[in-house]
Amino acid sequence: MDLIFFLIFSFVLLLVSVFKGYFIVYPLLVSIIALFLLLLKRGFTLNKLFALAWAGSKKSFSVIYILLLIGAVIAIWMSAGTVPAIVYYGIQFIHPTIFIVSAFILSLLVSLLIGTSFGTVSTIGIALMIMASGSSVNPHITAGAIIAGAYFGDRCSPMSSSANLIAIITQTKIHTNVRRMLVTTIFPLVVSTIFYLLISIANPVEFERQNITSEIARLFNVNPIVLLPALAILLLAWLRVEIKISMLVSILIGLFISIFIQGYSFTDILRYICLGFELSEDSSLKNIILGGGIISMARVCLVVVVSTAFAGIFAGTKILEYVQIYLKKAKSRSNLFLATNIIGIAAAAFGCTQTIAILLTEELVKDNYFKNQLDNYQLAVDLENSVVVLSPLIPWNIAGLVPATILMTDSGFIPFAFYLYFLPLFNYFDFKIKERASNS
Repeated sequence: MDLIFFLIFSFVLLLVSVFKGYFIVYPLLVSIIALFLLLLKRGFTLNKLFALAWAGSKKSFSVIYILLLIGAVIAIWMSAGTVPAIVYYGIQFIHPTIFIVSAFILSLLVSLLIGTSFGTVSTIGIALMIMASGSSVNPHITAGAIIAGAYFGDRCSPMSSSANLIAIITQTKIHTNVRRMLVTTIFPLVVSTIFYLLISIANPVEFERQNITSEIARLFNVNPIVLLPALAILLLAWLRVEIKISMLVSILIGLFISIFIQGYSFTDILRYICLGFELSEDSSLKNIILGGGIISMARVCLVVVVSTAFAGIFAGTKILEYVQIYLKKAKSRSNLFLATNIIGIAAAAFGCTQTIAILLTEELVKDNYFKNQLDNYQLAVDLENSVVVLSPLIPWNIAGLVPATILMTDSGFIPFAFYLYFLPLFNYFDFKIKERASNS
């Protein structure tokens, strides 16, 4: 019972902190202290708990490296004129009355190609946010459409690391999983697209096309060459090159373009990489074309370190295995899927990363799937239709926190990320309808 009280206390504390706008690390630290007290009461030693927390945090170092590289990539793409060029060309083709739905579809297509939500948001996502920034439309709507589209490919692209992770831990074939995922995504995708289309028509993004393009042309040397850093990321992702190497290559290309085409000094570029890009001269775009830098990811990195310490304690003490008692009550297919979603939400909330949430959820629910005579492919698709898309809906989970940080927004995007909650919702009702049909 004390575990249930702790989980409720921590979840409410985290939720209140998000709504109040407090830095999420503070409630995470309070929750860790509460967890320490609970586990000390259960017989664990302080040294053991610190060792588990450190073991968990060490696993975050590779993630932190990627986050710092993302900050550097964004700054370099700004100074190289890559993002401004995407805005320059894109703004001439996207009609204002269908901007929001276009943002969703473009993000969806890019994510399907490269298989990473962070990469999608860092490329087309930033450009789309800049295009919409001069309008009166709520930026959370645009961010919600972009992030929802980004997680389409993060879920069902053969290139996706999360899709490949689930294939490995469930011992299934990735391409079979993808085919099954595409079947379960049709209705949620169509409904999400209709919602975004209706919102687009009701909220046209009115941008001053001529003013923006002329100002970008004045500030940057705009030509197809400056798109090379983004094209390099897309190509290398498609070739399955490790993301760290892809980003380093993109940074190197952007560095040369920044110096030899845009005319920035090496000192300027180092400053941008560390502190973020900003225009040095007065411009109507001065408060729009900016951002990135290693420092912009500092708060996110701190969240990652603390949250992985949290997850390390959970994993080492096996405390979440008590939850399996409640899972045994799920007998029907719909109730089992619902239980998987609830476990997925809890794992995403307390694991704070999508990867940890996937691993925890799979570990906790797999036995129940076997007991109900469901094969590994059904388990794999259920994980894809639950924890993978629910993780970014947890405001402090880095699956949503990082894209929001990159787009310079906050958790306000969540109500507008329709696809992310339509997918589990529609699949749950699909199971319910089939059960009623078979019982009638």
